Amino acid sequence: MNERISGALFKQMVLHGAASVTAHKQAINDLNVFPVPDGDTGTNLSMTIASAVAELRKTTPTTVDQAASITASALLRGARGNSGVILSLLFRGLSKGLKGLESADAAAFAAAMQEGVSSAYKAVMKPAEGTVLTVSRLASKQAVDAAAAGKDVETVLEESIREGYEALAQTTDMNPVLKKAGVVDAGGKGYLLILEGMLAALRGEPLPETDGGDETQKEKADFGALSAEEITFAFDTVFIVRKSAPDISLEPLRTYLNSIGDSLVIGEDDEAFKVHVHTNIPGNALNEAQKYGTLELAKIENMRTQAEDLAAGRQVQSTDDLEAVEAALDADAGAASASAAPEKPYGFLAVCAGAGLEAVFQDLGADAVVSGGQTMNPSTESILAGVEKVPAETVFILPNNSNIIMAAQQCAALTEKRVIVIPTKTVPQGITAMMNVDFEAESAELITDAMTESLSTVTTAQITYAARDSEFDGFDIKEGDYLALEEGKLFGTDGSLDALLRKLAEDAAGRNAAFVSLYFGEDVAEEDALAAGKLFEELCPGAEVAVLSGGQPVYYYIISME
Repeated sequence: MNERISGALFKQMVLHGAASVTAHKQAINDLNVFPVPDGDTGTNLSMTIASAVAELRKTTPTTVDQAASITASALLRGARGNSGVILSLLFRGLSKGLKGLESADAAAFAAAMQEGVSSAYKAVMKPAEGTVLTVSRLASKQAVDAAAAGKDVETVLEESIREGYEALAQTTDMNPVLKKAGVVDAGGKGYLLILEGMLAALRGEPLPETDGGDETQKEKADFGALSAEEITFAFDTVFIVRKSAPDISLEPLRTYLNSIGDSLVIGEDDEAFKVHVHTNIPGNALNEAQKYGTLELAKIENMRTQAEDLAAGRQVQSTDDLEAVEAALDADAGAASASAAPEKPYGFLAVCAGAGLEAVFQDLGADAVVSGGQTMNPSTESILAGVEKVPAETVFILPNNSNIIMAAQQCAALTEKRVIVIPTKTVPQGITAMMNVDFEAESAELITDAMTESLSTVTTAQITYAARDSEFDGFDIKEGDYLALEEGKLFGTDGSLDALLRKLAEDAAGRNAAFVSLYFGEDVAEEDALAAGKLFEELCPGAEVAVLSGGQPVYYYIISME
C-alpha cells in the first residue's frame, strides 16, 4: 500500500495512464457523435499523453514536483485537439498544486487534482457542462472529500474514479447532442481511463499492453550475425504513415516494397500503418508510401556500414545518435537561434492539409503553413514551431478547424512573439480572412477586426465519407456513405457523390451566393471536379464559380460560398 506518491511513482502512474487510454483509443473514438473521419478524441488524447511518456522515459524524477512539472510541460507542447489541450490544462494545474513537494499524500494529491480542474475551467472561454470538465470537477471533489475523511491515496483515487463514472453517465442527459446520439462524453471517458491507469500503478499492477506494443522499443537488425558482404539490401528502413482513408488497401504497396527489398513487415490499424523493410532505395519506398497517406516518422540506417563498424570494433552509429550529431553541427555553425528574427511587424501562419491549399494561403500572403486538419490535428508544439519560423513581431494564426483553435492559443505563453489567433473554423474562413488583410494596417487590432468580421461572410460545405455506421439527426448513416457537412452540421448523406453535389449547388443558389469556390481533394480526378464546377455554374447562374486543386486528404470537396 502506497501512503505517498513519490517522483518515481508519479512517473509510473503517467506511463500506466497513457497505456490505458491508448489501449482503449478506438473505443473512445467510437463515442464521437459525428461519424466523419476526424481527428477523434481517443487519438488526440493518446498522442497528447504520449508526449509526456516520451519525456518521462528520458528522466528519473526525484520528486513528485519534478515529475508533475515534466509531465505538464510535455502535455502542453504535445496537446492535440481540444481534448488534448484540456488534458494538458488538468495536468498543468495538478503540477501547480504539487509544486515544491518531494512527495504527496492523499490530501495533497486530491487538492492538486482540484487545482487542475480550476486551471481547466479558467482557460476554457465558455465551459460547457456534460463534458470532461464536468467529469473532472466531480471526480476531484470526491477526491478532496475522501482525503478529508482520512482515506489513503489509493482509496482517494478509487473513489474519485467511481464518482467520475457516475458523472460520466450523466453527461448523456446534460448534453443535447450526446443525448440524441445516446453516448457519453468521449473526453470524460478518456480522462477516467487515464485515472484508472494511474490507480493501477498505485496498486503495483503491471503496465497494460497496447495493440502497438512498446513504441519506445527500437527495431534493429542483428548486425553481429552477418557481414557486410552478406547484406543484399543495405538500408534498414522503418516509417509510419497516417492513412488517407481507414479502409485503403495496402496490397499494392506491399507488392511494390517486396519488389525493391526484403524482410518486409507491415502493421496497420484504421488510422496508420508502420512499415519495416530492407532496401537499397529507401527514398522510393517513402515516396510510394505517401500515395497512401501522410508520412509521420521515418528511420533509415545503413546496415553495411554498421556491420563494418561492428567488425572493426568501432561504435556502431545509428539514428539514435542524430541528436548528438545535430548538436555538434549546430555548435560548428554558431548555434543559430531557432526563432526567426523579426523582419516585419506582422506575419501569418495557416494550418491546412494539401499542397493546393497550402499554395493558396501562400499566394494570399501567409508566411508559413503547418500541415494538419481534420484527420490529423497538429500539436501545440508543431504550431509553435511554425510561429517561430515566421520573421515577424506579431504572428496571426489561422487554425482553420474548431478542434485546433485551443492548441493554437496555447502558443502565446510559449514564445516571445505576440500571437493572435483568428478563430477560423474552416479552410474557406481562413482564405476569406487572408483576403481581408490590410498588410499596411497601422495596428494589429485593425487587422484582427477586419479578419474576424469577414468570417461571417462565408459559408463552408464539405463532402467526405462515413467512417462508421451511425444514426444522427434523423439520418441513417452507413459506413462508406458520402456525407455533406455545412457549417459543421450534417447537411445530407447519399450513396452518390453527384447527388450531394447537386443538393449543395441548389443550396448555394438559394443563398444567392456570388462567389463559389470548389477545392477538390487528392482522391478526386480533375475532370470530375470540372464537371462539378459546371453543375454549380448551371444551378447558380449569377455566381462566379472557381474550381481549384486543394489536394486535401479524406475530404473530396471543400466548398466556399460567399
